[in-house]
Amino acid sequence: MIKMTMLLKRHPKLTREEFVKHHIEKHGPLFRSLPEAKVHVIRYIQTHPIHEKTSVVPVSDFDGTAELWFDSLSGLEAVLTSEQYKNEVYPDELTFLDHANTLVTIGDQVDIMGDFHEQ
Repeated sequence: MIKMTMLLKRHPKLTREEFVKHHIEKHGPLFRSLPEAKVHVIRYIQTHPIHEKTSVVPVSDFDGTAELWFDSLSGLEAVLTSEQYKNEVYPDELTFLDHANTLVTIGDQVDIMGDFHEQ
């Protein structure tokens, strides 16, 4: 299993509220509709910053994250190179994401605490 983590920047033409609404209500369901995603994606979550601030930890100005767990690197590649992704999902990304300033990492996840951590 591998995990892709994306630190998202919104398209400059969108407000934060428009970005969040589009990400949740349009992009999420569009990605979920991919046949390849139904086969290879184990989990997909979106996170959007809260309005409250804290002085305990500095927070960057990203507009959200997307975290996707795939069954394998080849599964990730199958999803992201599928015709439906290239023709529908990726063009949708261009309407609400600032791709040039969105960061992506791919790696192995190591559970330290939580449901999957053995005590």
